[in-house]
This record gives sequence, structure tokens and C-alpha cells, in this order.
Amino acid sequence: MREVYIVESARTPGCRRNKGAFAQTRPEDLLVTAINGLMERSGVKKEAVEDIMIGCAFPEAEQGLNVGRIVAQMCKFPDDTCGATVNRFCSSGLEAIAISSLRIAAGWCDVAIGGGLEAMSIVPMGGNLPRPHPEWSKENPDVYMSMGITAENVANRYKISREEQDDFGYHSQMKASNALKNKLYTEIVPTPAAKYKEKDGIWVRENVMQDFDDGIRPETTMEGLKKLKPAFASMGSVTAGNSSQTTDGAAATLVMSEDAVKKYGVKPFAKFKYYAVAGCRADEMGVGPRYAIPKVLKIAGMDIKDILKDGLIELNEAFASQALYCAKELGISDRKLWASDSDDRVININGGAIALGHPLGCTGAKLAATLLHNMKRLNKKYGLESMCIGGGMGAAAIFELIK
Repeated sequence: MREVYIVESARTPGCRRNKGAFAQTRPEDLLVTAINGLMERSGVKKEAVEDIMIGCAFPEAEQGLNVGRIVAQMCKFPDDTCGATVNRFCSSGLEAIAISSLRIAAGWCDVAIGGGLEAMSIVPMGGNLPRPHPEWSKENPDVYMSMGITAENVANRYKISREEQDDFGYHSQMKASNALKNKLYTEIVPTPAAKYKEKDGIWVRENVMQDFDDGIRPETTMEGLKKLKPAFASMGSVTAGNSSQTTDGAAATLVMSEDAVKKYGVKPFAKFKYYAVAGCRADEMGVGPRYAIPKVLKIAGMDIKDILKDGLIELNEAFASQALYCAKELGISDRKLWASDSDDRVININGGAIALGHPLGCTGAKLAATLLHNMKRLNKKYGLESMCIGGGMGAAAIFELIK
């Protein structure tokens, strides 16, 4: 197997569903900005790219058909640059990077892009026309279960208290607020946000540049979080303040073989090393990383201590309950590893989806961009990315910095 080199990784801001900057922006336009920004930063000509794999959790409506190929054309890649779309729900963006990387490792390709997008303002959670199988739904409806209810199941079964969840959510907001203030989101490409206004009876589009995640709430307090009502169960503990935000966004990563790196004279800064997926009970889908992370570490011949010693972790915050449970099971739940007031934190160091949003099919690619840039900035050898996946799965990947 050949080494897979990462030349660049970039993302758009993540903006709140319906209320955020991208509520009127088409998803293809978000992805075009992310990929064009990626290519501009890399210095690589578009003619070099052979294939573009894009993750999307609900590939329909404006982000439907084969958006990977459509966007390749919109970005003005040549006709021989191919494109495809992949769906593994919340890990779709990471799956896309993994598939592109695996093709390079196998010698089937030399230059590719893996990315993801989701416009949740346009396509709602669950899609526009969900059609669960009627007989199967009677036998086992769990695979269709609301993600919020699965988060409540995790909290109840594994005794993750409301106070713990709110505390985790608070620190996510504080870490993100600090990163925003200190301009640490270097992976973000400024992105045009469409605004439509009526002028003389005609709707006219105006673009406003958006260069920050607009769901971050610096004013968050523990007192305020305690006042929020449960979002999914009347007597539950999962609230809007300890759950991920639904957002719009896109992200992409450029990967190459060693031959291509030499041919195009670029300087990669990391490698894509390992990837694994693991299944779990659908009605507690949030526990997925608890199984996927040990699996990918075993494949790599590594221990979680190797990551803690010289690495960073992006553990997607779909819900505080599931992130905390997974951290506890993996032996990485010590507050010093994730709290905003800790100089030793390695988990979601610039905040997670509770503050920054979880744009479903984009998230895997979005976290990769954030993780890779933080590895580079802090000179950390390893990067571990993981997330739970709707339907009862987890995914995990390991990146390695080229020092």
C-alpha cells in the first residue's frame, strides 16, 4: 500500500440552520467555495485532480443528483475530472476522504479530493420524503429513531447527568469563543452568503462574505444552560444547550500519492493513515466512537496513550451525553483533557459541534480540516477523529503530521 499525503484541507464556516448566514445559500455554492479555496491554497492546478468524492447525508433537492460531479463542473475542473457522492450519514465527509485516500493507497489514483456538504436549511433532518419500511418498522423501529431519543437513551442507561452534559456544553462554547477571538480557525475559507432582497418588485441576490461560525455563543453561562427545557423527552436531560447545532457548511481535503507530490512540487504536511467503522445498537447510536476508536487503534498498532502523548482528538459532539460516555469508556474523560480552562486539553481544543454545529454529511470533512490545521499549528504528531453515526455506527480515522 502506498502512503497517502495530505496537501491541504479547508472548510467554509458552519452557519445555523434557517437563522444563519447560509440559510439562502445553495449547497453547491458552499462546496464550490470550499473546493476553490482548497485548490488556491494548495497551489495545485485543477487539471491534476482525477476524482472528487463528496459526502452528503441527505443527497436530495439542491444537494441531490450526483453533487460530486456537478460541483466538479461548477468549479471548472476539466471534463476528465470525475465526481461521486457517498452517504454514511454523520461520517459521510470522512468516508469520502477515506475512499479517496484508499484509491491512492491502492494505486488506482494519484490526486483526489475528499469532502462533504450539508445544507440543513434546505434539506431537513430525515430528508423531505422519508419512507420507513412498514413491516420492518413493527419488528425493529430503532434504525429510524430520532437521534435526540438515542441521546436520552445513552444518558439514562449510562448515568450521564444533566449537570455533566451542561458542563460539557458550556466548555464547548468557551473553547470556540476563545478560538474565534484569537483567530485560530485557520482552515476557514471566507464564503459568499446569499441574501435576497426585493427591489422594485424583483428579487435580487446580494452576496455578503462570511468568515466565521455564527453559532458560537460567548455569552453562554451554566446558569443559562440549566434553565433550558429538555428538547426530546419531557423528563429528559438532553437540551438545545448540550446538543449539536444543525448547520449548513462544506469542507474538502486534497490527497496525493508520493509520485504526485514530486511531480507537482508540493509540500504535504500530513498523511492519512488509518480508518475504521464499527456497529452498535441503533437505539444508542451515540456510543459508536467507543467501538470505532479501539478498532482503528488496533489496526494502527497504537494505544490511546500514544494520541494523548503527542496528538489531538476531534470527537464529534452530536450530544454531550454520548461524547461523555465514549470518553469515559475510552479512559479520556478527565476534565483536563477537554475543559476550556485547561492548558492540557487535547479533545476538541477549539470547541465542537455544540458550539460550531454538526452539518451532517459535511462534519467528517469539517473535523478533518480543523484537526489537521491544529496539528500543524501545535506540531502534534497524531490526529484522531471520530463520530457516532445515525442507525447505530461509529467511525474513526488517524492522521499523522509530517515533521
